Amino acid sequence: MHKLQQGDSALEEVCNKLCVCNAVRDALEGGILSVSFHQLLLKPSKNIISFLLEVCTRSLEKENLPELSKSKMALFIKTVCDQLGDVSLAFMVSSHKLFKELLQEEEKKILMEQMRKSSDVINLSSKPLPSFYDIPASASVNISQLEQQLILSLDARHIRQILIELHGMAERPFWMVNTKWEVPVDYVNVILAIKDKLTRDLVYILLAKGLHCINITDFVHACQLFTACLELVTEFSPKLRQVMLNELLLMEVRAHEEGTAKGRIVRPPPDLVSRVRGYLEMRIHDLPLRQTVGEECVVFMLNWRENEYLTLQVPQSLVNNNPYIKLGHLIASTCKELPGPKESRRTAKELWEVVVQICSFSSQHKRTSDSRVSLLKQRESSLGILPRSKFITFVKKIREPLVLTTLISLFVRLHSIVRDDIVNEVTAEHISIWPSSLTNLQSVDVDAVVITLKELVNYALSLNPNNQSWLCTQADIYFVTNQYSTAMHYYLQAGTVCSDFFTKPVPPDVYTDQVLKRMIKCCSLLNCHTQVAVLCQFLREVDYMTAFKALQEQNSHDSMDSFYDYIWDVTILEYLTYIHHKRGESDKRQVAIKAIGRNELNSSNPEEVMQLAAQKRKKRFLQAMAKLYF
Repeated sequence: MHKLQQGDSALEEVCNKLCVCNAVRDALEGGILSVSFHQLLLKPSKNIISFLLEVCTRSLEKENLPELSKSKMALFIKTVCDQLGDVSLAFMVSSHKLFKELLQEEEKKILMEQMRKSSDVINLSSKPLPSFYDIPASASVNISQLEQQLILSLDARHIRQILIELHGMAERPFWMVNTKWEVPVDYVNVILAIKDKLTRDLVYILLAKGLHCINITDFVHACQLFTACLELVTEFSPKLRQVMLNELLLMEVRAHEEGTAKGRIVRPPPDLVSRVRGYLEMRIHDLPLRQTVGEECVVFMLNWRENEYLTLQVPQSLVNNNPYIKLGHLIASTCKELPGPKESRRTAKELWEVVVQICSFSSQHKRTSDSRVSLLKQRESSLGILPRSKFITFVKKIREPLVLTTLISLFVRLHSIVRDDIVNEVTAEHISIWPSSLTNLQSVDVDAVVITLKELVNYALSLNPNNQSWLCTQADIYFVTNQYSTAMHYYLQAGTVCSDFFTKPVPPDVYTDQVLKRMIKCCSLLNCHTQVAVLCQFLREVDYMTAFKALQEQNSHDSMDSFYDYIWDVTILEYLTYIHHKRGESDKRQVAIKAIGRNELNSSNPEEVMQLAAQKRKKRFLQAMAKLYF
């Protein structure tokens, strides 16, 4: 038995040392310190602190270490000093050479002063809850001053000390001191049911302050406050303990996603992925749950392409009962099979049906005064698994390109069906996997579909403004809504991003004949008729009829002859000389003749010379157009 206990102790020490090493690595990488490390700092041994200082020292022994690493280590040392529950251990850190070398004089003075004050105060973290009342109130400090300190403080031990003093002075709910302290309605009843008034105030305030810190992306303080709250509630409430574990998980998910949004694209640690899975599979027994935790866990799994888990491993009972898990399951199943054969359309059809219901009216019948029955349509469908507003909120947390492309594709197809305008359809990738018709077309809210598509594409482009597929879809949206100048902007931008600002040829699958014809129509309706003529050459078969008709127009809003240098088709140039001769425009005719006379346009030239001449003019024309429309 003694040997077993020795083994447990040795294992615990190894785990603690591993936790310390991970914390030092996280600190140097600018990451968030783990909950387990914060918990370790509440009751560490002298050996662990000694080991921590050794690891810190060794991590800074590399040659040519950047100043940023030293700054991060200094912040880490300050955090350790601030969080250590045992003041004697804090003094042990402050006497180490790292403390003296890395911290500024002013920082050292402030920390030393805080430690001296702490040494005169009872170590609250080691006391059980009833001992709160053993600490007498200070008569020299009035209640309003203490309440002001309570509002400003982000230190859990300081908050606890203030509440002890306040409860010694007055009997009232101090969790109501600041109206901006907000706790999710799902948790309020559980917290307010705590019988001990001081504990109730402390739990409410720590949770509210932690949530506020998350909202302002101060994840360091949020983690400290939540860890302290977890330590507190573990002593008396398994239900609140699980609540805090859920909130800590949500905080870590958001912290990781925030880091990713800022460019630190690092795969989440396996421990975090495992805990997210654990949350999604959690059996609920009278436990208050915030839907946003489940929602963001699903988004997290989608963003990190955990499609295999969401498709095959998540329990079916959760898919049936949680709308966010169901959405995640269907999206992951569809993405997993892209680009896929016909059988992939089965899962796509299920996702399609769910989204169509979200964008549908719920219909009600109402009898009018003359006994006739009229049909009322409500804007938000009660038939869908989520209201449209919540669906949009969910989607706007996703940043995985394939997921966004799939959802954009779905809404483009739906948009085409409800608008029923074959000539002016919006295009997108993977459009063929969706159904081509709707049985309940009358119940679909057309405005909701149009608005959602626009919001979705705008959001996707805010994440990556250089996605060629999304840019083409955005251009089409503006084209079908008669906003031709803006449509040209996006068509040109789509070409720019895949040709290095037109220094290389635009791939033919980007500037298809359909896209080019839309660009031609945009220029025509903007009265830029010379641009129309130039673009007619870009088609696989030159559209002479449209080009000649455009050149006959005399109210052109572009600079006409300045574009002649971009024409390489001799037939169009010859037609220009004829038109200008007929109108008596000798100057413009000379410009056209000069363009025909270029050596590289001689019909006797080899094919490759002619192609090179065309490519050179295409590039210069598109660059000139970009300057006009950007």
